[in-house]
Amino acid sequence: MTGELQMSREQMIEFGRKALDLVVERIESLPGEDAWDGEFRRVLEERLQEAPPEDGRPLDEVVESVARDVLPLTVRLDHPRCFGFVPSSPTWPAIVADFMAAGYNVNQCTWLVASGPSQLELVVIDWFRRWLGYPEGAGGLFTSGGSAASVDAFVAAREAAGNPERATVYMSDQSHSALARAAMIVGVRRERIRMIPSDEGFRLDMDAFARAVAADRAAGLSPVAVAANAGTAVTGAVDRLEAMADFCAAEDIWLHVDAAYGGFAAVTGRGKQLLRGIERADSVGLDAHKWFFQPYEAGCLMVKDEDSLRNAFAVRHDILQDTVWGANHPNFSDLGLQLSRSVRALKVWMSVQTFGMAKFRRAVEKGMDLAAQAEAHVRASAFLEVMSEATLGIVCFRVNPADSDLDEAALEKVNRTVLARMFWDDPAFMSSTLLHGTFALRMCIINHNTEWDDVRETLEAVERFGKEALANSDAPE
Repeated sequence: MTGELQMSREQMIEFGRKALDLVVERIESLPGEDAWDGEFRRVLEERLQEAPPEDGRPLDEVVESVARDVLPLTVRLDHPRCFGFVPSSPTWPAIVADFMAAGYNVNQCTWLVASGPSQLELVVIDWFRRWLGYPEGAGGLFTSGGSAASVDAFVAAREAAGNPERATVYMSDQSHSALARAAMIVGVRRERIRMIPSDEGFRLDMDAFARAVAADRAAGLSPVAVAANAGTAVTGAVDRLEAMADFCAAEDIWLHVDAAYGGFAAVTGRGKQLLRGIERADSVGLDAHKWFFQPYEAGCLMVKDEDSLRNAFAVRHDILQDTVWGANHPNFSDLGLQLSRSVRALKVWMSVQTFGMAKFRRAVEKGMDLAAQAEAHVRASAFLEVMSEATLGIVCFRVNPADSDLDEAALEKVNRTVLARMFWDDPAFMSSTLLHGTFALRMCIINHNTEWDDVRETLEAVERFGKEALANSDAPE
């Protein structure tokens, strides 16, 4: 090869080895670093904002610049003390799989273009089908993440309902914002997206849901779909999936389950019990880049009837007429919004083949065990208060001394101060949430490299910063 954008074999190996060494070094040094690092925009603009060079720069300089000035300035989602939002801790075989997929430059759009990767995606999708308890004939496809999966699901729901003009969609006030956004994208008017209140366990209130559907039908509207939660990102709460499935079957409403965070708990016995009823959903969104230890992006949409996706998305296009390859040779571009698609299933397949499912099950169970231990630690503390019991891998709590007479405003101020101290003065990274309007600290503990000491020392830091915040406030302890 002699093109101007081609490198010699020696250059390619040198470039790749440099990058490989930096990535391995980063992974090995991770536990000794903070779980977050960032910089102000004005600083980064001064450092990075420049016109593209007319002539190339040395390889080492390019790689080292990225490794120094760009990639480290993030939440280190795979850090063993990253408990904020929903962490991600990818396995090494999955990382290598992404490198290989990029190197082979595959566009997994159709069977003709990528038969091997397409078959591999069918294999992994069938694994997911079995883990969820879906019947034969169910299927799906990999997506960029839960947002794209939600859009695909609501398109399928809308088409299955006959594309009604006055559609309404329902979800819990605990649901992820991606679901409301997806409903708007598929044409549901903002004022017809119903936020159903949640109960004391942060699960969708079934009575309120039934009343909302009845009121909408009486007003001449068309209830199309409801999004249930199988592990909210807020508390990990799981909606009453069996009751929702019964109601949706009776009312002819599409049941979509957002299991982006919690769905892979289904590979364990405990998780399967918590998610009982998910196998009755019309569609399920999953994110393997969360609790199945894959690098971004590895979302997935599963549907009970694969034809519901094909009916919604398959469009004949003359430039693609050559991609028809006989019966039972599917084109994944007929199942969702993407034509050009990366090879996302490869990372899942390679990591499962390398480690085996027994290790994956134990890794998922470990997250549930550590969350339960964290809740027990908080309950045993006279200084902390449990705000929501540990569900799946999440526990919410706050500083609230047992002998304190602080009002809610004072408590919120103390806990916001604690969060700020954790952000700047502790190696761990946490996030917060509002639980029916009350400020709470939140830990999501699903990293397969996290140990109890990581959790315990983080909770002890919260207590320490809480005591300092109280001592520096006007409120009595």
